[in-house]
Parts: sequence; C-alpha cells; structure tokens
Amino acid sequence: MKGSIPRTFIDDILTKTNIVDLINSRVKLKKAGRDYQACCPFHHEKTPSFTVSDKKQFYHCFGCGAHGNAISFLMEYDKLEFVEAVEELAGFLGLEIPYEKRPHFNDNGKQVNFQTKRNLYELMQEIAKFYQQQLPLNIPAQSYLQQRGLSAEIIDRFQIGYVPNAMDTVYRQFGKTREEQQKLFDLGMLSRNDRGNVYDKFRNRIMFPIRDRRGRTVAFGGRVLTDEKPKYLNSPETVTYHKGSELYGLFEALQADDSPQKLLVVEGYMDVVALAQFGVNYAVASLGTSTTSEQIQLLFRSTEQVICCYDGDRAGRDAAWRALENALPYMEDGRQLKFIFLPEGEDPDTFIRQYGKHGFEEYIENAQSLSEFLFAHLTPKVDFSSKESKTKLAALGIPLIEKIPSKALRMELRHLFAKKLAIVDPAQLESLLPEKLQTDNTPITQKIQFKRTPMRILIALLLQNPELVKFIPDLEPLKNLDEPGYDLLAELTALCREKIGISAGQLLEHWRDTPQQGTLEKLLAWNHLIEDDKIEDTFRETLRYFYLQLVDKRIQWLIAKDRAEGLDLNEKQELSHLLVKKQEKK
Repeated sequence: MKGSIPRTFIDDILTKTNIVDLINSRVKLKKAGRDYQACCPFHHEKTPSFTVSDKKQFYHCFGCGAHGNAISFLMEYDKLEFVEAVEELAGFLGLEIPYEKRPHFNDNGKQVNFQTKRNLYELMQEIAKFYQQQLPLNIPAQSYLQQRGLSAEIIDRFQIGYVPNAMDTVYRQFGKTREEQQKLFDLGMLSRNDRGNVYDKFRNRIMFPIRDRRGRTVAFGGRVLTDEKPKYLNSPETVTYHKGSELYGLFEALQADDSPQKLLVVEGYMDVVALAQFGVNYAVASLGTSTTSEQIQLLFRSTEQVICCYDGDRAGRDAAWRALENALPYMEDGRQLKFIFLPEGEDPDTFIRQYGKHGFEEYIENAQSLSEFLFAHLTPKVDFSSKESKTKLAALGIPLIEKIPSKALRMELRHLFAKKLAIVDPAQLESLLPEKLQTDNTPITQKIQFKRTPMRILIALLLQNPELVKFIPDLEPLKNLDEPGYDLLAELTALCREKIGISAGQLLEHWRDTPQQGTLEKLLAWNHLIEDDKIEDTFRETLRYFYLQLVDKRIQWLIAKDRAEGLDLNEKQELSHLLVKKQEKK
C-alpha cells in the first residue's frame, strides 16, 4: 500500500489511464513508429528525445533521463505529491478514492490524513468565498479598491475579498466545533494569545487568496485599509502552504495564457493585480521572499523568459542577486532570465498608473540580461588597478559559471570575462576558466548501459513484456543457484501471474519508493537490442540457460561426492541420466 490509498485502487487507476492520452493533454505528442515522441517537457531541447510507449505505459527521455508511469509524470510535470497525482487521475476518470484511515505524517511529525488535507483545501476555498461576500458589505473596503483603480472584473478574477474588523469573524463562521477550530488553527487562520484567548489572525483587511497551480486556495495575504503596521499580513507555513514553493498570480496568469511568452516577477500582491488591471496579465509575485529555486522551476515550467522586476534600492538588488544564484542551475539552452529595476520611489503599481501599459512594457524591454547583471554586480567588488584583479574576478565568477547547464550561456560569459579582464590569449583565459564538458546539471544523452548478464536480460524482458510470464515454470529450484537478482525475478513473476494483462508501467508502481525502483526504471527504458520477433525465443533460451546451470551444479556435486566417498546406486543412475541430458541439450 502507498499512503492511505489501497494498492488495488492504484492498480485500477493505472489500468484505466492511457499514458499517451494523459501526456498528450499537456505535451503535444507525435506518432513515431509504435511509440510517440515530443520535445521533453523537463529540459529544453530542439530535437525530440522524449518517448512515450503505449505498450509499456511508460515514458522516457533519452536527453535528460526522466522516466516513469502516469503517476510519475503528473508528480514531475504538475509538481504534485503522490496522493495528489492519484487524486488527479481519479478525478479525470470520475472515480472516488476509497481512502484508508491510516494517517500520513507531515514534515513536522503531525498526523494529516490525506482526506483531511483535501478537506482543508475545500475549507480555504469556502473562507475565500466568504471574504468575497463581505466585500460588497463594507463601503471603506470598496472605496479603497476603487481608489486603487481596480475594476469589478479584476476583483472577481483574483477573488479579492474583505475580512471585517472583528476579533472572531472567521472563528464564529467556520469554528463551531472543536474539530473545525483545529482545522482553522492548522490553516493559520486563528491565533491564541498568552491568556489562551482565540481570535482571528486577519481583521479589517483586504484579502488576497493565494492559489496554487491547480487553482486551490492555499493561503491568504491581507492588506490594511489605513497606514497601520504591518501593512501586509501573510498566512504562515501550513500543511497546504509552503511559501517558497508558490507564486501569487501564477494560476491567474496561466488562465489568461497557458503558454506565456514571458513571466514578470514582482514583489507584492497589489503589483500583480494593478498590472493585470492595465492588461499586463503575465505578472506573478514571489510572496515577499527572494525568488527560490522551487519558484524558478515553476516559472521555467511555464515559459522560456523570466523578467525579475524589483525596486532599485539595496534590498531590491540583493533580492535580484539571490534570484540569480538560485536560477543558475536551471539556465538551460533557450531560457532567459532578465532583471529590471524601477526608479527610486516607484513600484510596478505606481509606475504603470503614471506611464500606462505601453510605457511600462517599453521600460521592461530594457531589462538587463543575466550576464549583464552578473558582471554589474561582480565588478564593483574588484579593484582593477591591482595585479590580483583578474584572479579575484575569476574566483568570484567561475563557481557561478560552472553551475550553468547551458553551454551557449557559459560561452557567452566566458567571452565577457575575457573582455572584462582584457585577455586576448585564449590559453590564458582557459587557465582561469576551465571549460567543463559536463556539469552535474547538464542534461546529457542518456544511453543506459548495462552489463548483459542472463539474469538482467531475463528481468528486463519480463518487465517490458509481462505476457512472457506464461513461459516461466516453477522458479523455486533456481533459488539454489544463489544468482543475484533471483528474488527480484521471483517477485516480478508472482505479480505478473497474479495480475494477468498488467502493463510495465503498472508493474513499476509496485516498487515505488523501494531500493529496486531505480534499477527497474532503467531496465524498463533499456534498449537491449533484441529484435521484437526474437524476444520470445531469447527469453525462453535465457530461462533454459539457468535450468542447465542447475543441472551442471548437481552434476558437479555428484562428481565431488563420488571422488570423496562414492555414490550409491540411485545417485550413480542420477548422474548418468544428468550427463546424458546435458549432452542432449547441447
């Protein structure tokens, strides 16, 4: 069993899901022989190396090595947890999940049943709707949004609401029982003071629901109507919300355009909303943090060009630098990361109100490239009048360059280094900037190589062609050979016999989160170079090889005993029979 979902249901889900249809709904596939191909969604490439097998119900990229079944694809592509991926498939098929009552433990060791987690998402959406309903009832809140120039359409698109100025608005509405109150605590909607009194975390604020990529409300940001502090109050980290993994406005931006040419990263909720009001529908906010690695991956999953738009003060430039450092390992060929800093005293909201959409977009067209910003940041740290300047700049820059998987970008930075250091001799530059053919983050052509052992061939062929199980006799005698891999073959065989018609992708699921998972994934993607019309014969011959090994082992044992102490009549007859049998098999 996995998590709180019965194994039988997981098997049923994978049986009813066609991986080709699933992936094609997100990545356009083209027929290529028996399989389907596309440019890999997990790394940038111009020539398709991403293959989906209808027969195996398995995908594999020969470029970056990504592979798995339907559940694995959703986990990687949609950034879902295992149970969320199963829920997605179940919803697609219109099936109800028969959750088990066994709890799941979150990172803090707190028990969270998956069904409970789903209920928490639903509760957050109910609270968001409640906030929306309160907005028309409060004139100051309406006036504030009107002053900010927000239309009813934008307010509705972002589900902006209002929480009244009372200590217990949400508490009274949604916390009628102890169980309901606990849910509100778990979601960060209630607080408790030193005296033990319970009160709403958010009061008298404009409420901005934070929605994840799937459109579920996971948290809130609240802005005061006056100048009191703090101006913005945000939900804490909860079981549904991890600040560094979400981007405010990403769901809305992808609703406006599911393949945006670019995404603009700004700092605050109002910046995103104000830009949308003026028709800039591609802005997202990093929720008050410097853009994290997880957020970078989310951004590049949706677009090839990311522009970070920050205030021009020290804090803004520091945030930009942290974003650059976090982004370097994900800068693959074709991806662009740019930086633009607003004039002093301006933010995206005020700037676009003053200059309009055309003026704002004209301004961000002048954004610095990654390389320009990198050197603009590094060069003030180096005294170019000193002899050590070249070495120091190299020491600062080389570790950063080596993190970049894109060869084109690394070459661009090398040339800039040479220009900055006034280096003409390539050999001298080479001594400072050793070019690595490969970095840990570079997608390379994954030619899966295995030593071709009989057991490995047997397991690979059965895994890729579960119907071959009909040729396998009783495996128990082979246990005596002590052959590495026997236990895995026996498990695989038993599963194929139990579930007639099972696909390779379904088989793989039974070893998720086990030590054997990685090996089986590689074997499933392995090109063993055996022609299709010879697979059956090769499988049977390989099995025969092992049973002949048994005969050899028994012969050697009988011969050794004969030399040591002699054989009885039955043993002599057995040895004679085995020797004849071996000769016939040759």
